Amino acid sequence: MNRRNFLTSSTVAAIAFPIASQLQTLSAQVTEGLKITSMETELLRMPPGKPFLDAIHRFGSEGGGVVLRLKTNSNITGWGYISFGAEIGGPGIVEGILQNLLKPALIGQDPTMSKRLRHEMWRAAEYSGTSGLVTCAMAAVDMALWDIVGKVAKMPVYRLLGGYRSSLPTYDMCGWYYDNDDDLSQFQKQIQGALEEGFHAVKIKVGRYTLDDDVKRIKAAQALLGKDRRLMVDANQKFNFTDALARGRVYQELGCFWYEEPMMPHAKKEYGALAAELDIRIATGENLYGKYEFLEQLRIGGADVVQPDNRRAGGVTEWMEIGAIADAFNVELASHGGAPTNMHMLLAMPNAIYMESGSLKSDTTHVETLRLVNGEIPAPEDPGMGNELRRDFIDKYKVRS
Repeated sequence: MNRRNFLTSSTVAAIAFPIASQLQTLSAQVTEGLKITSMETELLRMPPGKPFLDAIHRFGSEGGGVVLRLKTNSNITGWGYISFGAEIGGPGIVEGILQNLLKPALIGQDPTMSKRLRHEMWRAAEYSGTSGLVTCAMAAVDMALWDIVGKVAKMPVYRLLGGYRSSLPTYDMCGWYYDNDDDLSQFQKQIQGALEEGFHAVKIKVGRYTLDDDVKRIKAAQALLGKDRRLMVDANQKFNFTDALARGRVYQELGCFWYEEPMMPHAKKEYGALAAELDIRIATGENLYGKYEFLEQLRIGGADVVQPDNRRAGGVTEWMEIGAIADAFNVELASHGGAPTNMHMLLAMPNAIYMESGSLKSDTTHVETLRLVNGEIPAPEDPGMGNELRRDFIDKYKVRS
């Protein structure tokens, strides 16, 4: 027997089999008899704040969320949270779906079997539909399931998913439209604040007004950014194909890093044509539901960067499959939204390039907070998903019955 054969047959077997056996034994000991015993939900409503806008939406007047807690017989609780920034009707509907449609499929089940439970939730919801807010509700459950798994294993979830990196570049979505801001002073103040905080890339909104106005905003942002920082532009579904192409050529000439969501999400054929015409990266996906819609977008060649959203993409299990499909198409991935939950999936994806975020200086939402180091966020360290909300945050915004 030569040395290669000896190593592959005797040594590897002697090492690998005991390790595998020990891991299986440990897994069985930790998870044996683990069951979901109850589901708790709470509705949150945010008070009106300073308005800010993108090409088609107005934010700041109302918003809310639904908090989900899955409790187990081992005194471990899994958390999920689904928020809505521009309306208050969604959280109540999602809570109803969770309590009336999905809960019966979960109680008494093993929370470590996330793929099986995704299938059971799909079956429970199939007759009334599995997209839209039903997907958001299933996403909340899936995040809570993985939170349980991480806490049981006493590890951050990104490691359980197969970690690829220990930090990730992060950009600040700070370049909104503001009322009474014709001189762009509020716009520029937000970008300057992001740079002072340490972000190396920012994203701004375009498309609400004329192309000349877009150019003015882009040049104002670039003057602050300098040559070594990146600028992304986001049109929030505003254009038809003709306008998307015309404006995209200008954004491309100005050196923007990507051109986000120029058209409605159903315009997949047009996305393919746009990506073929332009050299600038086309980024989209925040309004796609589940892996099959992403697969359709990728088959048509309609994205250079896919952007799953925690709510609409369907949770951790679905996210990871979307990431793998995109990687097979040699397409990059960035998140729509931030917080620890997004970080765990992104850190386990070789094709992830950015997480979206706002300012991290005054985050009072989560128990585990993130920090920025040289334009990147280091990996979360707490066991689980890091999506547990602070009790004082919940109490402050809880809807009283």
